[in-house]
Amino acid sequence: MNLFLRLGTSIVILALLSYTVAIFSEQRKKRIDKTVLIFLTLGVLLDITATTFMILGSSKGGFTLHGILGYSSLLAMFTDAVLIWRQKTKKGLHSYVPAKLHLYSRYAYLWWLIAFITGGLLVAFR
Repeated sequence: MNLFLRLGTSIVILALLSYTVAIFSEQRKKRIDKTVLIFLTLGVLLDITATTFMILGSSKGGFTLHGILGYSSLLAMFTDAVLIWRQKTKKGLHSYVPAKLHLYSRYAYLWWLIAFITGGLLVAFR
């Protein structure tokens, strides 16, 4: 495995940890607080960085089935972060998360987990 792929793999694990803290915190409290904002934003930034390294290190290019799955899950998490920040801007810190956004966050995270797991399985079965 080349250096870019190793860096991307390490960074995407950090993104997983960050997303997990953010989403579990939001799902449990049903509120937007600093923990949710910091870890969700950090997760998106780490995910973008990891995706960039993985594209640079891939011999297959960026448009594979797993790549498209990964891009769509990154887009879902980015959208979740934008919506969470917008809600925080409108209602302030410690505001409740609307039911639809609460549900969207859960589905976006699950979609991202599927992309993460399939990436790990692809590496394991090589």
